[in-house]
Amino acid sequence: MARWVEPMGLLHGRGALAAVAAGAAVPLEGGGTAFTLVRLIEGGATLGLIPAVDTPEDWQAAVLALTNAPAPFAGLPDAAALGRPLVMGVLNVTPDSFSDGGRYADPRAAIMAANAMLEAGADMIDVGGESTRPGAAPVDPEAEIARILPVIREIAKDAPVSVDTRHAATMRAALEAGAEVVNDVSALRHDPEAMAVVADAGCPVVLMHMPGTEPATMQQHAEYADVALEVLEFLAARIEACEAAGIPRHRIAVDPGIGFGKTMEHNLELLDRLPVLLNLGCPILVGASRKRFVGTLSGASGPRDRMAGSLGVAVSAAARGAAMLRVHDVAETVAALRLWRACAGGPPEPQG
Repeated sequence: MARWVEPMGLLHGRGALAAVAAGAAVPLEGGGTAFTLVRLIEGGATLGLIPAVDTPEDWQAAVLALTNAPAPFAGLPDAAALGRPLVMGVLNVTPDSFSDGGRYADPRAAIMAANAMLEAGADMIDVGGESTRPGAAPVDPEAEIARILPVIREIAKDAPVSVDTRHAATMRAALEAGAEVVNDVSALRHDPEAMAVVADAGCPVVLMHMPGTEPATMQQHAEYADVALEVLEFLAARIEACEAAGIPRHRIAVDPGIGFGKTMEHNLELLDRLPVLLNLGCPILVGASRKRFVGTLSGASGPRDRMAGSLGVAVSAAARGAAMLRVHDVAETVAALRLWRACAGGPPEPQG
């Protein structure tokens, strides 16, 4: 029967350090955050909400595991060392992506955009050739490969690149062109050959939660009794499948799939309860940039008008254990994280 520990009552910066020193809190991920409470969950049922320092002996190993920072992902510095999550810049070389479809269809424009994001502080560029917005038409691997390969080849000369794809053929071609990470919204379920491609390549992979395997129909399945727990258990099962296929846990990051088969209420609950995903022992990637719920809550109808709301979500995710943020507005996100870090009591991040 699965057991999970949900860290709650989070503290940050000086308050976190003081509470840990006083024996009133437990450090989270070895960083500048601590938790004062834990919810003990077994078999999908909550057994109790208790002070973290009073955890029963048979649960203490699970609590102790939450104090460890995940292993560095894709050879990049870990979030604890940086004092902030890694920033993954979004580069859609598609005609129909929800936010910037068609803007970077020309490889030259895409490469210029990638360079601008890197100069602004992006740690990695995520290149996609198929829109995964609700209702988007699927793209065959041949067309997807033609869109992304010229861009990946150029960017990979200077920076880490992840390829955002569900197709094994596209994964293989992108990795051969210099991409280092596979980012699959279907968690390696859409294409039966995808698992083997990632295992054989020995590359890191991001597994995302999405009900079903088709973005076009995912919103039809947005029904959960406990969205955070169901996402956690789905990702745990996918990690187990990856390990059985020869993909070790230290090469895996997880993404709760904000906006993918979720209502606004589901998105908000997932973001609030993000620390429960730390039970998986993998870095957490959050991609909420410019999503519809951000516009609904902030009153910004157009995707490109949702930057301010997206920054609010990014800082909230950083405060709850996200190790990576997938964003459109790189410079603004890096600045917001720098200020968040300083205000939380951490030393200013070096510039330049």
